[in-house]
Amino acid sequence: MPCACREIDFHEPVDSPDRCFAGVLATHYVASTPLRDVLVSVMGKAYLALYSLIAFATLGWMIWAFYHAPFVNLWYAVALRPIPLVVMPFALVFAVCGIATPNPTAVGRERLLKSAEPARGILRITRHPLMWGFALWGLSHVVARGDLAAVIFFGTFAVLALSGAWLIDRRKAATQGEGWKHFAAVTSNLPFAAILGGRNHFKLVEIGWWKIALGLALYAVFLVFHHRLFGAHAIM
Repeated sequence: MPCACREIDFHEPVDSPDRCFAGVLATHYVASTPLRDVLVSVMGKAYLALYSLIAFATLGWMIWAFYHAPFVNLWYAVALRPIPLVVMPFALVFAVCGIATPNPTAVGRERLLKSAEPARGILRITRHPLMWGFALWGLSHVVARGDLAAVIFFGTFAVLALSGAWLIDRRKAATQGEGWKHFAAVTSNLPFAAILGGRNHFKLVEIGWWKIALGLALYAVFLVFHHRLFGAHAIM
């Protein structure tokens, strides 16, 4: 099938997905620049409230733009369609474990670096499980769908997740000293890299069976109700 290419339109509406992409990235990257410290010093606790409001607003803007964007095909391969069906169980387990597991990379949880064994459970696999949950979700849907709006929409989340993990590592390395060096030495950003490199060991029991079960249960729910929730069938 020939690729449908999009011509540049300088009168493009402000709700185009690519502009939303830029807005979402700019909003989230502010938190990883020196400008964040300036804003916090000036605004205090109001910074978090304002940042959250802007982040949710840009996210809503992007979702609206995605659902109203015209279909522009970039590629289509039937063999790629089932990829989310295979990847999403792992993505959702990563996400659930990332939310439910105490993690030194989270804001305000740096004290966990002082514990005797800060890398336990899912953190033995990756120190950024939630980020990898979003990345796997985004990348699997980009590959499976192959249209321009999906590439921009899902790709934005993948870019944010992968670059966000790198930025968190850089910020923690600059501020947490020896505690972070020890934690980073026995963990990895890339899933299973520390285990395969002999720097850690896989211990399934530490992850928590209920977390795995909840992730798989969410997968089943999204699989059954995907069309009602998102307007597209999960199984094509």
